[in-house]
Amino acid sequence: MKIIRNFLTVLLITIVGIVKAEEVNISSLSELVRYASKSGNVVTMSPGVYPLTEYLPVDSMRVRSNRKEYQYITFSGSNNTFNLDGVELVIDTKLRTALKPPIHSDEFLMTGSDNVFKGLTLRCIGKGYSLGGTVLQVAGRGNTLKDITLHVAGAFPYGYGDLFGKGKAKETVIKHYKHSGLLVTGSDTKLYDCKIYNLSFGHCFFIQKKAENIYFENCYAEGAIRSTDDILAETSGPAFDVNFRTWTQNREGKYVVTPGYMKSLCEDGFRIYGPIKNLHFKNCTAKNTRAGFELRSNTRVILENCTTIGTERAYWIGDDAIVKNCKGDANYGPLMFVEGSNVDVELILDPAESDRIVHALITIQGENNKVVLKSPKGEKRTKELPILIGYTHPMHGESMSPYDEGETVGLKFMNKTGMPIKIGRKASNCEIITNGVVIENKGEQIKIKQK
Repeated sequence: MKIIRNFLTVLLITIVGIVKAEEVNISSLSELVRYASKSGNVVTMSPGVYPLTEYLPVDSMRVRSNRKEYQYITFSGSNNTFNLDGVELVIDTKLRTALKPPIHSDEFLMTGSDNVFKGLTLRCIGKGYSLGGTVLQVAGRGNTLKDITLHVAGAFPYGYGDLFGKGKAKETVIKHYKHSGLLVTGSDTKLYDCKIYNLSFGHCFFIQKKAENIYFENCYAEGAIRSTDDILAETSGPAFDVNFRTWTQNREGKYVVTPGYMKSLCEDGFRIYGPIKNLHFKNCTAKNTRAGFELRSNTRVILENCTTIGTERAYWIGDDAIVKNCKGDANYGPLMFVEGSNVDVELILDPAESDRIVHALITIQGENNKVVLKSPKGEKRTKELPILIGYTHPMHGESMSPYDEGETVGLKFMNKTGMPIKIGRKASNCEIITNGVVIENKGEQIKIKQK
């Protein structure tokens, strides 16, 4: 009887909540702000382009800064549905410069729970810059985002990627002011068909603060790329002013921009920080970002049917990761870094090639990993790239930097790409099936079967 009473109570609360939900139509930013703090509504906004400066003029930023009001809009209400199809908010980046917020402040913040947001576009314009913030943070619990699009801009310097550092690191050569896309810190967040076009130095999608149960489906991240040759051709600007000194050394041991490589001008397409439990990506794509999917946690993450295109490094995974039917190229950098243990990987190598320098197809370290690497049927890469077993990623993942060796034990590896394999001295007790040659084997108890 107690179970039945509890069920009826929950059912009654749900019914009451549905009955009380108010359906409202709005057509201004001031109305959107008003309903952002309310709960239990279905809010539909008229399609159109809404410049944020018409609601928040530049000369209002000083007052907001004095009040420590660093967000443009905070969605603090819960149990709402916001129908924002065709709604575009244009954000002049000079607002952020005038506001002068502390580092890591967000412009739009969702702190309420169990909301649904559909169809919004946020577009950054102008030549201002952020001090290190994010366009949108989802901090509340149980929120769902559908068909949200961000066009990110507003970082300094822009045009070099992470060649000269990326934050507070002591090695940083040029001080950076990042501007990232979408940050998730709230558990049980779901994102469907969300897109980020990033013309800024900062991440596209990233997750922090031990958020749990995060799900991405059909999401897309895209940055821009530039050759190191083009950077070295500059005769003025931030890179020229520091004599092109980098924060990581190249393979000759020099700290200088090296010709022949391709750099992404943003950070990662999909990135996590810290232990993020129950993280799942399905049918997601990263193009021209630094890393496609950098998921170096000690918790299990799942990727299925995901794709990378033209990244500096495609997939970077940690302990217990599951990668199924995913694909990517090694056009501008390695296809994968396996850093953890107990991973289960099935990865398809796209045969795309370029004239840029790439030093490895994948690197593998860790214990008891299972990796299957294959090519699409009837398609194979022609330029040889070595598969490095018993090797680490280069420092900071930088393609110009040298690789080191790392402990690799109990690996089961199947190579169906025809690419050559190099096995380091720290690899042991591994089983390898390959249709490519083994160009070097310094490991111990390595069983190799040619197929």
